[in-house]
Amino acid sequence: MKYQYNTKEELEAFISSHWNEVNDYLDQNMMSLPTPIYSSVDIRESKTKFAPVDMNIYPAGFNNLCLMDLDYSSRVFKETIHSQFSQLEVKKIGIIHESHTKNLFYLDHLAFLQKSLSDSGFEVYFIGLDEELFAEESALTLMSHSKFQIEIYKGQIKEGVLWAGEHKLDLAILNNDQSNPLNVEWDILKTPVVPTPRIGWFRRQKNEHFKIYSEVVADFSNKFSINPDLLMAKFETIEGVDFSKKEGLEELGQKVDQLISTLPEKSKVFVKASQGTYGMGISVVGSGKEIIEMNRKNRDKMNIGKNKIKFTSVIIQEGVDSMLKYDDMAAEVAIYLVGGKSVGGFVRANSSKDAQENLNSRGMVFKKYCISEIKQDNDFQAKEAVYSVIARLSTMAGAIEIKNVL
Repeated sequence: MKYQYNTKEELEAFISSHWNEVNDYLDQNMMSLPTPIYSSVDIRESKTKFAPVDMNIYPAGFNNLCLMDLDYSSRVFKETIHSQFSQLEVKKIGIIHESHTKNLFYLDHLAFLQKSLSDSGFEVYFIGLDEELFAEESALTLMSHSKFQIEIYKGQIKEGVLWAGEHKLDLAILNNDQSNPLNVEWDILKTPVVPTPRIGWFRRQKNEHFKIYSEVVADFSNKFSINPDLLMAKFETIEGVDFSKKEGLEELGQKVDQLISTLPEKSKVFVKASQGTYGMGISVVGSGKEIIEMNRKNRDKMNIGKNKIKFTSVIIQEGVDSMLKYDDMAAEVAIYLVGGKSVGGFVRANSSKDAQENLNSRGMVFKKYCISEIKQDNDFQAKEAVYSVIARLSTMAGAIEIKNVL
């Protein structure tokens, strides 16, 4: 099929000159979907394309947004909550957090997420639904890396309603990706919980996300005559792999070689656990032989992830050779969204990795940048406009994932 826009430069020019039309299209398509209340999308940019490489429905990292973007996220949170829950009078919101409360940077994230929601005019409380976090106490007081005090209530369910201590909650925002499912009877809850707890990593698959994303991009590309290869990484999927027992590695190696054969010379691919998160369960290889001859240490890394989740499904993804640099380090972009609208982001860089490797790993640092400043200046010539559109397309795919489990 012939397309009108076939290069990165043509894509950037089209989006900057058709900004309102493109975003109207996205708004219309998301209107009928259960768009997650928040999300984040990791995007890599090479010399020839932009591509999302991960999409989180329960994002951490609000502490990495600049304050101007955090202020903007407050306004969008308010609009989104009032729009999605117009039938309710939402005043008190509970944030259901992750269990790894010893991660002080995660506590920073919670503090900034709470600030964003509080600045929207809501009373915001943290609640823990993991019984192991609490002994006999009904609340915990913790200190974050940046010395923010975090008070966590032991969540209670009374007659189907969530409570944080003496505070009856009108709405709960889930910030636990459920790699290990929380022991909660969600069906009996009368308090709305968003995003839905049914889409956690105990059942969600990257294989499914990127399949849906490719379909979303196909529709978008047909609408605007854009070559879809400009907007995504090529990928293959495989099921029934057991790295510990070396089962399925021959077939996986063959699929790696098949994908590499379609890419430019000396390309690499990312072999990712389909349920992996926090940058875990990822190997970067240049041939199928590297998979078949993988040593025990690397097979162990690919075998078990967060909360001891066993990896058996794998996605093989084109290694998008990042052209971005920050202080001479290879870098990639993370975009944060509220209600499917881009509100901010940051650059992730890593001094110990090159442009073809996994940057979401030890050695990474973050650089804030302000999408809000770009919007104020109406500077849609900036690459952030393209990042925003790709993040919205990826979040639309996430919304379809949610629709499919409801």
